[in-house]
Amino acid sequence: MRRGKVFYQDWYAGLVTETEEGDYVFQYDAQYVQEHPNAFLTFTMPVTDKPYTDNRLFPFFEGLIPEGWLLEIASTSWKINRNDRMGLLLACCQNCIGAVSVHPIPEDDAA
Repeated sequence: MRRGKVFYQDWYAGLVTETEEGDYVFQYDAQYVQEHPNAFLTFTMPVTDKPYTDNRLFPFFEGLIPEGWLLEIASTSWKINRNDRMGLLLACCQNCIGAVSVHPIPEDDAA
C-alpha cells in the first residue's frame, strides 16, 4: 500500500492511498474537517469526514503530475513508469506550484 500526506498550504489536509487491490482512497483529516470545513482541495472533493474512493487516481491528483518533457525527465530520472500514476504523484508533487503538495509516507511507516 502506498500513501501520501496531502497538505493544503501549510495545513495537513488528509491522506491519499493506493490500496493493495489498486484502488484509491482520499480521506480528509478529522482535525482539518473541523478547522477548515470550507478549504476544499477541489470543487469535486468538498471537505467531508467520509472517504473518497475510486478505481483510478482522482483527476485532481492526476492534474498535479507533470506532463510532456517534464514527465519524461521525471520518469527517466526516478526510473518510474509513466503509467505508475501514484509513483509519479509521490515522487514529483512535494513542491508543486500552487497550494497543494503530496509527501510520500514510507511503506514500512505505520504512522
